[in-house]
Parts: sequence; C-alpha cells; structure tokens
Amino acid sequence: MPPIVTAARDGNTRLLAAVDATAASLGLRPGMPLTQANVRVAGLEIHAADPDGDAKALRQLAAWCLRYAPLAAPDPPDGLWIDVTGATHLWEGEANLLNDLVSRFSGRGLAVRAAIADTPGLAHAMARYAADPVHIIPPGAPPPDLPLAALRLPEETIEGLRLVGFERTAPLEAAARAPLVRRYGTLLMTRLDQLAGRVFEPIQPITPEDAIQARLSFVEPLLTATAFSAVISRLTVLVCGDLEQAGCGARSLDLAFERVDGSVQVLRIGTAQPNRDPAHLGRMLNERLEQVDPGLGVEAMRLLVVRADQVSLTQTQAALTDAPSPSDVTQLVDRLANRLGESRLYRIEPVENYVPERSVRKVVPLPGWRLNNLQLGPSWPEDFPRPVRLLKPPQPIEAMALPPDDPPLAFTWRGIRHRVRHADGPERIAGEWWKRESEMYAVRDYYRVEDEDGRRFWLFRRGDGSDPATGDMGWFLHGFF
Repeated sequence: MPPIVTAARDGNTRLLAAVDATAASLGLRPGMPLTQANVRVAGLEIHAADPDGDAKALRQLAAWCLRYAPLAAPDPPDGLWIDVTGATHLWEGEANLLNDLVSRFSGRGLAVRAAIADTPGLAHAMARYAADPVHIIPPGAPPPDLPLAALRLPEETIEGLRLVGFERTAPLEAAARAPLVRRYGTLLMTRLDQLAGRVFEPIQPITPEDAIQARLSFVEPLLTATAFSAVISRLTVLVCGDLEQAGCGARSLDLAFERVDGSVQVLRIGTAQPNRDPAHLGRMLNERLEQVDPGLGVEAMRLLVVRADQVSLTQTQAALTDAPSPSDVTQLVDRLANRLGESRLYRIEPVENYVPERSVRKVVPLPGWRLNNLQLGPSWPEDFPRPVRLLKPPQPIEAMALPPDDPPLAFTWRGIRHRVRHADGPERIAGEWWKRESEMYAVRDYYRVEDEDGRRFWLFRRGDGSDPATGDMGWFLHGFF
C-alpha cells in the first residue's frame, strides 16, 4: 500500500495534518509542507483533512469508553481521558482493564498508546512519551524525567526553555520558580504541579447526545446524605419517565455529584434486568451514598442512563386462577450485587456429570444477567436427591457397617458419634474412566442417612468390597441434606 497522509491548508500553504506508519517511516511528519513531502516520497496517497469529522469521531469514541468508567472525555486532537478511579476492580485490576481497552482499539485498526497514573497530566505524558506503548505508573510513584513536550506547553514556551538549557522536566522541577514564572508565565508551574499531583486537574466528562439523563442544580451547595436522598428521588422519577416514553429500562446508571471545587464524583449501579422503577433505582443509589465525599459541597447532581435495553412485556397470572405467581428475584439480585459486588454473586447450576463434585457449576444469578444468551443447563436428578451442601474435599469418618453393602449403623465425625436411625442406599457411582486413567477402577457407594437427632448426611464408602483396585473401603462424609 502507498503511504497515506492528510493535508490541511494554512493560509496559502498546504501542510501535512497526519501521516500513517508507512509515511512516518519514510521521514514524513505532521506540519511538513505538502510540496516537500511530495519531493521526498513519490506516490503519496493524499486526503483532505477533516478536523470537524475527527472531533466528532473522538467524541463518539469517548462516549464508547463509558463502558470502562463513569468519567470519560475527549482530549483533542487525538487523545482520550478515562477516570478509572473505583472501576478497576470490575476488570480484576488495572492491567486487565488497560489490556482490554488496547485490544479492542487495536481490533478496530487504531494505533494505541495508553497509560494509567495517579494524575491526568502524568497519564497524558506517559501515554505519549514512555518507551512502552502501554504503561502503568504505581500509585504514589514520583513522576519520571520526561521531555519538555510532555508538559503540554505552547511551542514558543518550550523553545524558550530550550534556549536557556532545559530539555527535560527533572531539571526544571529543581530550578527556582520565581524567575521562571516571571519569564514564562504561570502555566509552566501549573503544568509541573499537575504532573506531580500538587494541583487538581478536573476532567469535563462527556455525555452521549442521545442519552437519557436528568440534572438538578442547587442555590446552596448540599452536604448531607438526607439532602442527596431527596434529590435522588426527584432524579429517578424524571429519568424513569423518559425511559417509559422510550419503551426502555435502565441496565446501568451513573449518578454524578458536581462539587464546588470543579471535581465530579460518580456512583455507578447496574440492574439484572431492564428496570424503570423509581423506588428500586433510588433505593440502590441511596445504599451507596456512604461512598460520596461532598468536600466543600455539591452544587449539582446528574443521573445518566449509561445503558438501556428494551423492556419485554410479560403475562401476569389471572386473578381467578389458583396457580402461584412466579417469584421475581431481580430486585433482590440488584441489591445484593450493589452491596457485595457482581463478582461475589452467583447461583448453582447442574452439570451432566455423575461425579458429585463435578456435577455443579457457578453461573450468573439470572439468565442473561451480565452475559448474553446464557443457556440453562440440565435439571437436578429426581430419582437420586443431592445434598444442598457438598464438602470439598470429602471428610474422612469412622463408620460401623456390615459387609458387603449394608449402610452404616453409626459413624464418628470430628469426634462426635452419630447413631443412624434411617438409611437409604447404596447408590453406586463409578469414576470417569474415559477421561481419567486414575479412575479406571474407582467406585463409590453412597448412602443417605439420618441420625437420632433428625440430621441427614450423605456418606460414601470407597471401593466395592471385592476388588482392592476399586478403593480401600474407607468411609467419607460428602454433604448435608
């Protein structure tokens, strides 16, 4: 493919606005006159620059990045801000979040450099000037020595600093401040302080153009949870009204607290199913208010629907029927996930496997929750009940039983003797010899037993009593009914 460049007009001169990797390897750079580029490289593929289109695409990309964190914003002409504070645990760490971001961008054909750091200024600098294209600065680490261009200063300021001997940020940080401020202005010191985290640098988050949202501003800043709760009640009613008109339900919402110091704090909640119940959404947001630091006060609050899905109508039970109404646990799932975290919430689903410890798996709490098109597994066996709790690994016990296959008369577990009153079995389960050679001859005989106090246990004997290769005839407690 020929090298590709875009050109923009600066007065009567056409300059290179952007170059691809092939053109860059041939020595072409943005800002170079187009006539000079044509002389250097023959066969250039030239396209007219479209700054407005690029800016629109960058805003759309920033809106797409809201999947990673509640705060994202464009950084023209070619950058993005994403405030991942409090969101990295959803991706099991910063490295996983960054790798997912880079891989998705690269899959779209975008050249990516990315960094995570304590401050926006340091992240901006490392993404552009670090040796590695993907970089993570550990929390609390001091800023490294970087080129002057990393400070986001005007070109004339950078040239002036170079004339007096400054090429990198470390010597500039150590120099006396007053003479530098008098000569180059306060922006120089502001950028140094933003890089080191001594001055707060707010990010103005982007809001998707078609997003459903509601915002309320206040005459006096709010400071208390009671006041926040009252505002949440109003915001949820407004947002749910818009959702109802759109025929949608919220799946993910961000509640932004705009503080008087210019910073923004965000609470994010998610729902198991599309929801537009103001009481339920408000309850979930109120449960997270303890995480909000109002600082000197909150001057406005905004509730934004980050993700909404179409609401599917369901048939309710007729009042004249005696059939019980199906229980809806979606709100319970929402509240538990909101308090404990999505990763700690699951349900048990059967797996087609006769070996008990391999016959269940953990899945998401509701079909379709966080995973699309989740298929339900097989049902539980009806003829052979299974305990509600399995021990991993099975616990060895001492048991008294008559050979070859009578149930135990009594057994001792953890020093406590249990006399068996009722028993059922055996249920023989063989090893998976077609998968594991070590289980070629393995055999377990399971018994459901009940002691004198009415407690029910699931016991098994290892071996069939005739062939020593099938097991040593030891007894084990595997679960409780």
